[in-house]
Amino acid sequence: MRGRVLVVDDDETVAGVVVDYLRRAGFDTVHAGDGPSALAAATPSTPGGAVDLVILDVMLPGLDGIEVCRRLRAVEPACPVIMLTALGEEEDRVLGLEVGADDYVTKPFSPRELVLRVESVLRRARPVPAQHPVGPLAGGPVEVDLQSRQAFRHGVELALTVREFDLLAHLLAHPDRAFSREELLAQVWGWTFGDQSTVTVHIRRLREKVEVDPSRPALIQTVWGVGYRWHASGAADPVPSDPVELAGPGQLAQA
Repeated sequence: MRGRVLVVDDDETVAGVVVDYLRRAGFDTVHAGDGPSALAAATPSTPGGAVDLVILDVMLPGLDGIEVCRRLRAVEPACPVIMLTALGEEEDRVLGLEVGADDYVTKPFSPRELVLRVESVLRRARPVPAQHPVGPLAGGPVEVDLQSRQAFRHGVELALTVREFDLLAHLLAHPDRAFSREELLAQVWGWTFGDQSTVTVHIRRLREKVEVDPSRPALIQTVWGVGYRWHASGAADPVPSDPVELAGPGQLAQA
């Protein structure tokens, strides 16, 4: 099997179609019809093992998808999440990204497109094979190991989602270069079109995890009229006396 995917949707018809397409593509699948069942199924101790990715509908009985994603991130910060949102519900998409979703697909959607999104997110989430070693990237207090897909700040590991990691690595690989949101959407997400607020939300979440003061960012700077850049010369900040404080609101225990 290519991976284990949890499909969370209370619409049996939609869930059945998605599960069928994923199985045809070689994925092991699990289905949950409500929020509490989804959290239980995503727990690593669940019989059958942990899941590699969660497809999560926003509108769910018991707990909505936003709350499920928030709770999942608290215990499984690295597990990729693709949210299903209603067409035109921008608020749901932004909220989903703010609580840690890696991607979103709007309903109605093509099951084939969803499978491609799953493959893309999982491909990015997996470590680089050892036979193709890639050196670490560093910028001031932050270091990214591309091979193990781990990020550190002053030696303390950061809890990053798949997209947050990819975005951080991309900025570190191009210090002091300003990227527009459109460029980041294309080069990090691989999207030639899409909601550019996706980039804005991920930048905000990254700042909460790497900056001393996210409201006054020294590392991930806004270039007015252009977009964002990693400011290499502004990357020196003091090591706090309590290392746990390094990750701020996004410390390792809380994604």
